[in-house]
Amino acid sequence: MSRSLILITVDCLRADHAGFMGYGSPTTPFLDRLAEESFVFPRAIATGAPTYYSFPGIMASRFPLALGREVVGLAPGETTLATVLQGAGYRTAAFVAGNPYLSSLFHYEQGFGVFRDFLSEGTPSAKAGEQCGPRASLRTRVNERVARVAHTLGPLGRLYNELYFQYCQRLAASGQETWDGLRRYPAADVLVDQACDWLASTGAQPFFLWLHFMDPHAPYYPPAEALQALGAHIGPSRARYVNSAWNRDDLDARHLRKYRDEIVLLHDAGIRWVDTQLARLVGKLRNLSCWESSVFAVTADHGEEFLDRGGTFHPPSQTQQEMLRVPLLIRVPGVGKKQLSDAPFSHLHLGPTLLEAMGIGSPGAFEGRSYWTALQEGSGWELAISESIGSCTNGMDTVLRMGGRRVVVQERRYKLVLDFGQRSEQLFDLDADPSELCSLPLESEKAVRARLLRAGLEHCQRAARRPKAELSLRARVRQIGLEWSHTKMQSATLAS
Repeated sequence: MSRSLILITVDCLRADHAGFMGYGSPTTPFLDRLAEESFVFPRAIATGAPTYYSFPGIMASRFPLALGREVVGLAPGETTLATVLQGAGYRTAAFVAGNPYLSSLFHYEQGFGVFRDFLSEGTPSAKAGEQCGPRASLRTRVNERVARVAHTLGPLGRLYNELYFQYCQRLAASGQETWDGLRRYPAADVLVDQACDWLASTGAQPFFLWLHFMDPHAPYYPPAEALQALGAHIGPSRARYVNSAWNRDDLDARHLRKYRDEIVLLHDAGIRWVDTQLARLVGKLRNLSCWESSVFAVTADHGEEFLDRGGTFHPPSQTQQEMLRVPLLIRVPGVGKKQLSDAPFSHLHLGPTLLEAMGIGSPGAFEGRSYWTALQEGSGWELAISESIGSCTNGMDTVLRMGGRRVVVQERRYKLVLDFGQRSEQLFDLDADPSELCSLPLESEKAVRARLLRAGLEHCQRAARRPKAELSLRARVRQIGLEWSHTKMQSATLAS
């Protein structure tokens, strides 16, 4: 009997916030138990961050810039896990919790018979409290003028920022706020409800189910039950306030630190809610008698920063381990837990490895290779490469996408960061300096530096040869169409 595949991806879940990866807070009690019968990768590495640089590696087994830096998402007609399995006769479905970079706009619907991204179903894109509200246009213009004057007066500018922030918070406070009313993305239970309904319709046919959860993603508004499970006591009004404060760009790390513990609790509660719903999903799989014929994989697209080095969220300029190292758990029926290598395992190899575990060959279009045999034997792998455009904080901005490339090459002990935009190179010893606080002097570890530099440059040369020129052209033509449509819509809005 063919094995089915359930792929779970969790946005912003860094490895050290999962219990089965050593986290002290009870964020993942269900996955902790499942880990006892699964492959758990000590150091799984994303092919890039944020989402638009990580998912080509997960779904298409290719590096994010392989089609050129101007391309975001997948190309029309590109080979993916979904297209391979659909072509093999699998039923396929995806439920993606409102992340625009994983929508049909970027061709992630390819290969899925059922695809729901929740982007056209009334889910708001901004909530009261993150700004002064829709009535604030005149007030905002007045504020901007006053702020410009205040900011010329030194400390008075900071005082004005604080007063205006407090004013906005009072204006936004309704006194009747609820977690559901504040939440920007559909919660994990919504996705699992729909997935369970779809699973009940699959019958005996093998299937591929992909769920992408946004619960740990900012703004952090978990269900009250998840907070209670962590022993936390934060109400929705307080959560709105600390989320708004955390999002302020006029506060430095020292002033943000007083909100950090609450933000981490809210984030962790989002992870706990995903874990709770995964337990319910697996219960449904057991009831349908398909759990023991399914490969079950859980990972994340990237991590999240909580002032670890003074920053927040997940900008592409951050390439430290808290951003690139992600949890990865794979449960295969009938295969027990084994001790795995602590060398970095790239997401590039996830798709081919999952396919071979299901008894399906990896397509030639995939850049990664299967390590299924290595998993069973307990042998290892060598290095992982990640890449991004460090200045591209908005994947939909054409100009930002054309910035300098960042390439990260890491093996078990050493990690090399090449920043072509800043013309810099940094080598870190992850054994001696796991937090990457101080790069090694240029004259040290010359053999290591040369080895990793050679791997990084070979990677860039392969990308420069552009072996996927046809896919790149299709993607670029599609992107020009999207940009033209967006410009046309903006012009129509201004005209009205």
